[in-house]
Amino acid sequence: MRLSGPVISSAAIAWAYPVTAEPINRRDVVRNFNPTRNGSASSYDTPMQVGNGDFAFGADVTGLQTVVPWNILSSWCWHNSSLPTTPGQTSPEDFTGLDWWTHGRPINYAQPNPAEAEISQWMIANPHRVNLARIGLALNSKSIEDVDIGGPLQRLDLFNGTLHSTFSIRGSTVSVETLADPASDTLGVKVQSKLLRNESLSVFFDYPYPVDKNKFEKFVGVFNSTSNHTTSLRNGRNSAEIEHNIDATTYFTHIRWDGGASVRRLNASAHRYFLTTQGDSLTFTATFAPRRSHSNSTYAAISASSSDWWSNYWETGAFLDLTTIPDPNATEIQRRTILSQYLLAVNEAGRDPPQESGLANNGWYGKFHMEMVYWHLVHWNLWGKQDLLDRSIGVYERFLPTSLERAAYQGYTGARWGKMSDPTGRSAPGEINSLLIWQQVHPFYFAELEYRQNPGNGTLAKWDPILTASAEWMSSYAFYNKTTGVYDLGPPMYPVSENTNPNATINSIFELSYWEFGLSIAAKWQQRQGKSVPLHWTEVADNLAPLPTANGSYVTYEGAPNMWTDPDLTSDHQGLLAINGVLPPPPNIDLAVFKATVERVYQTWNFSLSYGWDFPLLAMTALRGGDAETAIRWLLDENFAFDDVGMPLGGSRVPTPYFPASGGLMIVVAMLAAGWEGDEGSKWPNSWGDARSEAFESLL
Repeated sequence: MRLSGPVISSAAIAWAYPVTAEPINRRDVVRNFNPTRNGSASSYDTPMQVGNGDFAFGADVTGLQTVVPWNILSSWCWHNSSLPTTPGQTSPEDFTGLDWWTHGRPINYAQPNPAEAEISQWMIANPHRVNLARIGLALNSKSIEDVDIGGPLQRLDLFNGTLHSTFSIRGSTVSVETLADPASDTLGVKVQSKLLRNESLSVFFDYPYPVDKNKFEKFVGVFNSTSNHTTSLRNGRNSAEIEHNIDATTYFTHIRWDGGASVRRLNASAHRYFLTTQGDSLTFTATFAPRRSHSNSTYAAISASSSDWWSNYWETGAFLDLTTIPDPNATEIQRRTILSQYLLAVNEAGRDPPQESGLANNGWYGKFHMEMVYWHLVHWNLWGKQDLLDRSIGVYERFLPTSLERAAYQGYTGARWGKMSDPTGRSAPGEINSLLIWQQVHPFYFAELEYRQNPGNGTLAKWDPILTASAEWMSSYAFYNKTTGVYDLGPPMYPVSENTNPNATINSIFELSYWEFGLSIAAKWQQRQGKSVPLHWTEVADNLAPLPTANGSYVTYEGAPNMWTDPDLTSDHQGLLAINGVLPPPPNIDLAVFKATVERVYQTWNFSLSYGWDFPLLAMTALRGGDAETAIRWLLDENFAFDDVGMPLGGSRVPTPYFPASGGLMIVVAMLAAGWEGDEGSKWPNSWGDARSEAFESLL
């Protein structure tokens, strides 16, 4: 996508349309976009999903995992592979990282050490997230292939979270309903078919062995490595329990069914179990847990719970209705928004920040990235879903001890937040992982959003230790340059774009702006509590290096050579535009220079290499510049694609689905509906004057 012409066009915006008195019929709008799949073959690109944010089940066209081995992932189940046996590399304590010279002193960074290659890689890949099982249909205890399935039709009812699948096998109709309990890691399934009689059609449960060889793993684990792990079966009344032991990881599957059925294992050397009945219907639940569960949840009970939870989810908080706008672009924005609302609740509303591919598959071994929490989670607040944000935002309190340790180990004060993290707060080794810094400021963004909605002492007390420790590190990290009389950020460092030489990167523009933003909020937080602002915070905030410029435009970092002709600098995240889009414009911004910078980006950037949250970033900048039409075009750019079920496509560099794209879309929609602090109100294009929205919060 190439854009030219004026960047700021107030005529492109419809300011503050009157609020419509008639409430939006949310149920009808949602069900208008129920995703369907039909055809002769299953999708091997993305599954349909049911889930609750901490647990998700990926289904093929049969409503289970009959043909395609999609995953069952959770927040809690992780595995460590065996440690290396090379002498001197047999324990995490043997990992020493690397020293980099940093402003006159050596600092040790958690980076892969060539002399410790095996333990370095072990630390990167462990722990990794476990695929809990594969659940599918079998015919006469044999696998069913795509060619065995006729006339598949699948529909996901978004409003109650139920997946309906019908197809035929050998001329007999099979129908499957699939759903997840909103309150536990429980799957509910109803299968109806004459083939169930005499146990010819059965449901299998198969257990894989997790491996740590693939950074991106679409189908998680291997099923043919049966000797490396064990499973065992305990039968009960209308129930069975399967215990899975993988090295030091153990978990249980509690299966409960209605009516007459049984579970058995046909091959003692395999980890595949079969649930059979002699009736025409088989209804069961499967609860996954790290300890023995005696769940009595029935399919009917969790179906009712699922319906209640999802209907409440859709009927509360913010909502968008573009269905009366006779523009296919509006219809596509609405489709993407509705499907993203569903998928983000399934994949990104758990106890931990989500990995970038959610609970669909493993990206980066299933670990989550602390710099991505902005794109994953900010939208919950703007859409009136602070309760869902609260599920995972406690990660800052949980990770505070390890972040304080990280900073102290490197000779800084305060808390230095990690990057590629597991639930313990350990950040995986990596050059980028250890030198990236923009994640440091995210807590201030979340705290300020929450305080705006709940400006009480409880919010102040909740965030104060986190913000104080964050500001301490930010002030400690900034280096006073005696020659220039300002505080520098870096080197070494990686900016948000991750595409520069870290030893040459100093005073990157987004990080300078974000530092000012964070330290400003840190000062306000102290003042709100009647405390004095530490002098060194103010000293750094007031004397940060100026935003870097060259030849009349801003540049990614100070002294960046060949900014507009080096393809390495014009082919990744557009951090230099985020200073007036993702962030409110910093006090020292020159809007004329910024306008020239936007033009240079539009003219020179290789957007074919952009992906994910790049396009929401560009749209946010366009909106703050008054150009809603361009913002919409960025949201519909050919490189910002969502598939038939709403999964955001990744590409060659990141996995599919790539959910920061979905979170970014939701942030932009909130901006279009409610604006931002100091410029609140609708920002839709004039031609979309019938756009309706309810209960949105403005961006900062």
